Amino acid sequence: MSFRLGLIINPMAGLGGSVALKGSDGADVARQALVLGAVPRAIERTRIALEVLQGLDLQVLTWAGDMGADLALELGFETRVLGAADNCPTTADDTCRAAKAMLEAGVDLVLFAGGDGTARNICETLGEQIPVLGIPAGVKIHSGVYALTPLAAGQLVAMLVAGELVSIAEQEVRDLDEVAFRAGQVRARFYGEMLVPSEHRYLQHVKNAGNREDEVLVLDEIAAGFVEQMEPDILYLMGSGSTVAAIMAELGLENTLLGVDVVENGEVIAADCTAQQLLALTAERDVRIVITLIGGQGHIIGRGNQQLSVELLQRIGRHNVHVVATRTKLNALNGRPLVVDSGDPVFDASWSGLIRVHTGYRDAVLYTVAAP
Repeated sequence: MSFRLGLIINPMAGLGGSVALKGSDGADVARQALVLGAVPRAIERTRIALEVLQGLDLQVLTWAGDMGADLALELGFETRVLGAADNCPTTADDTCRAAKAMLEAGVDLVLFAGGDGTARNICETLGEQIPVLGIPAGVKIHSGVYALTPLAAGQLVAMLVAGELVSIAEQEVRDLDEVAFRAGQVRARFYGEMLVPSEHRYLQHVKNAGNREDEVLVLDEIAAGFVEQMEPDILYLMGSGSTVAAIMAELGLENTLLGVDVVENGEVIAADCTAQQLLALTAERDVRIVITLIGGQGHIIGRGNQQLSVELLQRIGRHNVHVVATRTKLNALNGRPLVVDSGDPVFDASWSGLIRVHTGYRDAVLYTVAAP
């Protein structure tokens, strides 16, 4: 009997990232993102996962149109359409209805593409009744129900379809208050748990909020060392996160904690930029990018900094990207590599290898970046 794979795509997921909206929860925000020129990314990220499954013995049960059916049929899967969205753009209600229909149809696993809001909707509907796995496609991914990358999601499902022994475990669903998030405040809530295939290589961890004991002093050292080496007449794209914020504080500059600011000669020349703004500002300029990793997860590209597009990163070059992080933050990964999840597997693979991470005052380590 064929493996019965439930598929739900939230086509609005991740819209707000490239246009600096910090999320896409709610139809109004999704419409605003589209007006600002955001390009939907969830479908293409789902394509990466599903391509791994082509030729395997499975049936896809899904929702009509861009919530799954169009892509499944395009890729040649045996497809059964269970229903259709009532709203355009799609809403949380459409996601919940699709999840309920898949539960009633008796799927073996629900594979869904979205962010923490999507995971929250599916958790409210399914709880721990059937296994699920998320394809990361949102701006914010704090929940532990997602694979590390779309490719990793496909590989994990392939293991299940092949009948390999895969553990299953309860994983947390967390979500941020997007209104507070846009105001620079991180307020995450626990919403429940879902059953998730638990294969260490492919599944991401719940975002680690970290502790504060000696971290402030270390951040000050990282910031002081980095500011000393900053060069005149260079554009510095300052990414999101508290480690980068410490550098901005050392410079005495206002900082968009959850956005990308552009600094030149000790001044902010553009704040909270979109992907298109960054491409325009950096044309024909000498540029450096400063980023940190997400604690507990290890992502350096593709989580909370979608404004740093593949086009921009390719133009600037890996050698002009500076990663800053405390050793405590690196140690918390327990040897897991840093992750680049841009949505372009070829680009992501090109980053594999060792990268220099600034960890203190004139102190750095080499750390591995690898495709899961």
